[in-house]
Amino acid sequence: MRPETGQELREAGGHIRDVAERSVGRGLGDLQPVLDFRLLHLSGVTVTVGGVILALLVVVTTWATIRLSRRALARYASRHPDVNQAALYTVSRVVTYLLILVGLLLTLDAAGIPVGKFSVFAGALGVGLGFGLQAIFNNFISGLILLFDRSLKVGDFVELEGGLRGTVQAINIRFTRITTNDNIDILVPNAEFVTKRLVNWTYGSVTRRIRVPFGVAYGTDKELVKKAALEAAARVPFTLANEGERRPQVWLVGFGDSALNYELVVWLNADAARRNTAVAAAYLWELETALAAHGIEIPFPQRDLHIRSLFGLRGSEGLAGLHGKTVAPGSGEQAEQLSAYERERLARNDASEDAEREIREDAARAATTGQAMSRSPGTGD
Repeated sequence: MRPETGQELREAGGHIRDVAERSVGRGLGDLQPVLDFRLLHLSGVTVTVGGVILALLVVVTTWATIRLSRRALARYASRHPDVNQAALYTVSRVVTYLLILVGLLLTLDAAGIPVGKFSVFAGALGVGLGFGLQAIFNNFISGLILLFDRSLKVGDFVELEGGLRGTVQAINIRFTRITTNDNIDILVPNAEFVTKRLVNWTYGSVTRRIRVPFGVAYGTDKELVKKAALEAAARVPFTLANEGERRPQVWLVGFGDSALNYELVVWLNADAARRNTAVAAAYLWELETALAAHGIEIPFPQRDLHIRSLFGLRGSEGLAGLHGKTVAPGSGEQAEQLSAYERERLARNDASEDAEREIREDAARAATTGQAMSRSPGTGD
């Protein structure tokens, strides 16, 4: 390439650049009056078209930043499954609120509305809070309290005052979303969790104990009832353990009008702690099967005429004779017999043992506390 040709190309490029700069400058000069057009001028505050466009750009940037931050936290949670999900949710919410606050301030500044001018509107805002916005403001502050004091976390299984139970799915600015086991979403104002009583089934531990009531006929061998109930508990996969301190227990809790009232007391594993109704139904199903297999009658309110002896026959033999049937002597139903060892093992009073163990543990804790206090220096008189 000749030197003259290179020089010509450089001169042509410089000419094109000058023309482009003059065109851009002329275009901006023509556009500047439009950007400076006043939309609002009040109390020293001027809002222009350019300010509104810049404010919209700030809003879009803030929204995109919030989305990116949420995706980054979600990606971090997926890569670190052992991280505390409730704490990560709290961080996500706090970051979102801070970005919204910063974005709001930058948007107002870009629009040409100084933040200091809001002192004029502070009185009007206070009146608005007093008349209608106080509930929203109360729910917002309550939501922040829930996020920071950790008394209620995403994933907790809770029970409301009305008896509704469900899992906490999200703690939003105004309300908390709870999903029941029937997949029904309940939107509860955040202030409800701060000012009213709340039962958190998974606050300290994911395992819990349930009591499944059932009744049997008077005269039934209680050791046999216990054996049948324990067999039923062992067949249900939700039972936490079959041995140890958290083994299933059978308590005799009352003498009813037509039945002996028992309770099958079972510790549940973590998977079953959130399914109270379905789990209780599972134990009742197995209880009915086990009691029927051992020939144990489940009574219900009725009026029966019991004939102790009919023509020298008793029980099922007497009932068959009443209907004109012939039953060979000794062929009636016989109650299941337990061995001496099995009867002694089943004869333990689980409720009493459980209460005594808790009393001993309380006494041991009190003694430990007393020793610690005695070792601490006194203040003197």
